[in-house]
Amino acid sequence: MVNLKWLRANPDEFQKILDARKSDFDLQSFLSLDRERRDLLLSVETLKSKKNLVSSQIGKDKSLKNNVDSLMSEMKDLAQKIKSMDQKAKEIDLKVKQLAYKIPNRLHPTVPFGMSEKENVFVKDWYPSSEKSDLDLFKSHEEIGARFDMFDLVRGAKLTGSGFVLYRSWGARLIRALINFMLDLHINKHGYEEVLPPVLVNTATATGTGQLPHMSEDMYGIDDGSLYLIPTAEVPVTNIYAKEILEEKDLPKTFVAYTPCFRREAGAYGKNSKGITRLHQFDKVEMVRVVHPDTSYDHLEGLRENAEKVLKELELPYRVVELCSSDLSFGATKCYDLEVWAPGLNDFLEVSSCSNFEDFQARRMSLKFRSEKDASLELVHTLNGSGLALPRTLIAILENYQNKDGSLTVPRVLQKYLGTDLIK
Repeated sequence: MVNLKWLRANPDEFQKILDARKSDFDLQSFLSLDRERRDLLLSVETLKSKKNLVSSQIGKDKSLKNNVDSLMSEMKDLAQKIKSMDQKAKEIDLKVKQLAYKIPNRLHPTVPFGMSEKENVFVKDWYPSSEKSDLDLFKSHEEIGARFDMFDLVRGAKLTGSGFVLYRSWGARLIRALINFMLDLHINKHGYEEVLPPVLVNTATATGTGQLPHMSEDMYGIDDGSLYLIPTAEVPVTNIYAKEILEEKDLPKTFVAYTPCFRREAGAYGKNSKGITRLHQFDKVEMVRVVHPDTSYDHLEGLRENAEKVLKELELPYRVVELCSSDLSFGATKCYDLEVWAPGLNDFLEVSSCSNFEDFQARRMSLKFRSEKDASLELVHTLNGSGLALPRTLIAILENYQNKDGSLTVPRVLQKYLGTDLIK
């Protein structure tokens, strides 16, 4: 949630941010409703003060045995007006709060302006020192997966529905190896604390990180609306300290978690969905940081480096792009995407988004820290990034490590988890 005090003071600047994001949020209507709410609250307080004065006067007049009929009538009218205005103020206040949850975050000044993903800015790329395949013409992961019976989308659809996959044999083993490798790297080399959170969260938790109400169409909810399947581990992990006060000396908090993730992918029609590229249920290792505001952009670079390290260790070619203003997620102020090269698909696939949310999520969650300097309370900054998403990482391995004889070389860092260097 944005700082409403800042928003009221800078409406023109924020309208430019909304325009840069291509957001259709009606800022003027919101500010008008907010003014009505604040004016109404002021009027209620004025009437309550007047009511107190009348009440005091009634007491004085009664002690002097003066007639208080007119004052009693005025008192009754004031009470009715206050009750009516209080009710209206509560109704408007609820509308303002509901709308405030739909306001996107501010933008970091360095975010490139752009009206489509085509205007995302190339940052860097990386290639392993040697080719991992001896092929000139690469097969797709669908063909390789079929050869080794690694995943079954037909039976996945039979079991659940379209967009669900059944991993089998080497496919299941590779997914498990990747999860263990990523967790071990982030825990042992990067210093994250591993957590294993619930995959069902309540409405308050999903609202805290910004998935609700903004992404409600993308979420799988339990029928009574009380619980939701998580679209990413970011949701429960970022909320671990919601409504709590941390000590400054205990920052930063860094967590890594593996979870299955569930997304309806509403609005994803037409995007690359070959094979296991786009699924409703997929596995992901997620990194989350809760940090001091002064260091959050240093942490963003560190988060990105941690995600890049996974791809470097797997020796997979990739590139980094910075998202332009209109391609940023609802709550992010700045974001890098890591895209791995898939030669069979002849395309780069996003496997990680590393984002800084500044105090946007913390304000929604009421997550603060106590300053060591003066004991004042401040909102923390939160960040998250995939480290990495599993299906597309698997795609890149299958397509980059295939051999002419039909075998598949196992990436060096996965060999100890699989007990072999070759799948044939």
